[in-house]
Amino acid sequence: MKQQPSDTGFHPIRRDQLHQEREHDSYRQQGKPSEPAACSECGASFHAGRWQWGEKQENAALVLCPACQRIRDDFPAGFVHLGGAFFVEHRQEILSLIQHHTQKERAEHPLARIMAITEDASGEGGIVITTTDLHLARDIGDALHKAYHGELDFHYNEAEKRLRVHWCR
Repeated sequence: MKQQPSDTGFHPIRRDQLHQEREHDSYRQQGKPSEPAACSECGASFHAGRWQWGEKQENAALVLCPACQRIRDDFPAGFVHLGGAFFVEHRQEILSLIQHHTQKERAEHPLARIMAITEDASGEGGIVITTTDLHLARDIGDALHKAYHGELDFHYNEAEKRLRVHWCR
């Protein structure tokens, strides 16, 4: 006599279905590196369950941190688009604010870094800042809005785990 699936608690696998991952981020580490570990590129240490700045232990395993991996792959998590007449007139002042904010953030969070600052392709004097962390992109937008007001928009792509921030004034 053939047993029914409900009789044994066994459920047959259906191979004709494609299940989406609940959350997909190829730069999110699946498991924590064994401690002690240090990034071979930037020197950040993995200690007490998180990446942090500090002295590299002699017996630390060399690994690549997620931020350095993003930089190597040129695959940003955040994009900050800045533009407008006010930005063009106050460019150096605004860039100084961004650098100061980023240095402060990076001191506490080694994975939050600016990857590049490039000219916007529109030719109107704007720039695009790419970041290794979407929280840093959001924080830069918030800092600019707090200091200079203007228009601030966030566009989060859930599928790609990317954030686009647009600020102009």
